[in-house]
Amino acid sequence: MDNIYIVGLGMIRFNKYPDKDVRTMAHEVTRLALKDAGIEKEALQAAFFANTFWGMFDNQHSIRGQVILRSMGIGSIPVTNVENACAGGSTALHQAYTGIKAGMYDVALVLGSEKITHPDKSLSLSAYATCMDVGNFQAHLDQMEAFNKQLNFQLPPGQTPPGQGRSIFMDAYAMGARWHMDRFGSTQEQLATICAKNHFHGSLNPMAQYQHDMTQAEVLADKPIAYPLTRSMCAPVGDGAAAAIICSENYLKKLTHAKPVKIRASVLGSGMDRPIDGEDIGERLVKQAYDIAGVGPGDISLAELHDATAYGELHQTEAMGFCPMGEGGPYAESGATKLGGAQPVNTSGGLECRGHPIGASGLAQIYEIGLQLRGEGGRRQVEGARLGLAENGGGNIGVEEAAMCIHILEKV
Repeated sequence: MDNIYIVGLGMIRFNKYPDKDVRTMAHEVTRLALKDAGIEKEALQAAFFANTFWGMFDNQHSIRGQVILRSMGIGSIPVTNVENACAGGSTALHQAYTGIKAGMYDVALVLGSEKITHPDKSLSLSAYATCMDVGNFQAHLDQMEAFNKQLNFQLPPGQTPPGQGRSIFMDAYAMGARWHMDRFGSTQEQLATICAKNHFHGSLNPMAQYQHDMTQAEVLADKPIAYPLTRSMCAPVGDGAAAAIICSENYLKKLTHAKPVKIRASVLGSGMDRPIDGEDIGERLVKQAYDIAGVGPGDISLAELHDATAYGELHQTEAMGFCPMGEGGPYAESGATKLGGAQPVNTSGGLECRGHPIGASGLAQIYEIGLQLRGEGGRRQVEGARLGLAENGGGNIGVEEAAMCIHILEKV
C-alpha cells in the first residue's frame, strides 16, 4: 500500500469573528490549502468535512460539507460529514487517510470549520454539554460530586456548581486535576507553569487567538474557574477553520512544487468504561500509533496535545509516554516541553492560546506540526524537527474521552 502525504495546509487565525460564518471561513482555508498544494479544486477526488455546532446554532444539519463545497464550485465528488466532538478534524483526516490507503482515492480535502461565539454566551457554553451523554447527564454530574468527596483535600470556598458560567468540560478537567493532585502530589503551580509556557509559545504564533505572554504568577492570579483551574488555563471560546490536502505516493509524483509531510501513523479509537486509575485511552492508542510508525516516545521531536486545559497537557505528556505517569508536573517544570527543551509541546500555544473552535482544532494541530516539519515555524521553529505527534481527544463519557485520534507525521 502507498505511503500517504500531506501536501497542502491552510488555516486562518482562530479568533472571535462576528463578520464570518462557518461557510466563509471554510472557503478561505480550502483555497489556502489548494494553493499550498499547487493544485486546482477540480483535482479533488473526495472531501471530509468536520463541524459540531452549525446545526445547533444555525439549523444547518446533515449535508454541511456539501453545502460548503457546492457553494464554492466543488460538486460531484464524495463528501463525508464528520462529527466527533473536539476530535472531529483529526477524525476527518483519519477517514481521508483510510480512503487513500484503501485505494479509493488519490487526493482528498480534509476541512474543519466552526463558529462557537454567539450573542447569547450561555448558548455557546451550554453547547459543549452535547459532547457528553445527554440522556445520562445528571448521572454524570452526580458521579463528579461523589468522586470529589473521595479526594483527600478540601476545595477552596466559593466553588460554583458544575457548568455554571463555564463549559461543563472545565469541571471534568478540574476533577481529573484534583485526582492527580491527590494521587501524585502535583500542584496548581505546575499547571500554571504549563499555561505560562503555552502563552509564551502563543505569543510567537500569528495564528493564535491569544498572543500575549503571561508569567506563572499572572496565571495563578487570574479569575478562578473550577479549582485548580484559572481562566488562563482554559481554552477560550472562538471561531476558526483549518484544512489539509492529502494524497497517495503515486499522486505526489505528479506535483512539481509540493512540500510533503509523511503520515507515519493515523489511529482512531473510543473510550471505555474503566476506573479512574485504569489504563487511559491515550495510553492505549499511542501504543498502536508507535507500533504502526515503528517509533517510540523518545523519537518524537515535538507534539501538539489536546490541552483544553493545562491539566489536559500535563496528563497527555504522561499518556504519550514522554514522562512516567505522575511526573507530568515536574516534567513541565524541567523546561523539557518549552521551545529549546528536549521535547517541545504545543509550540502553537495549544488550545489554551491558539483557541479551540471544535471542528477545526485537530487540523490546526496538523497545520502546526506540518509547518514545523517543513522548517516553516518561524520564531517558534523546533530545531531538527523530524517526527511530530498530534493527540486530539473528543467528548467525554465516564472518566475519559469518548473519542481520540493520534497522528504521527514525519519530515520528508
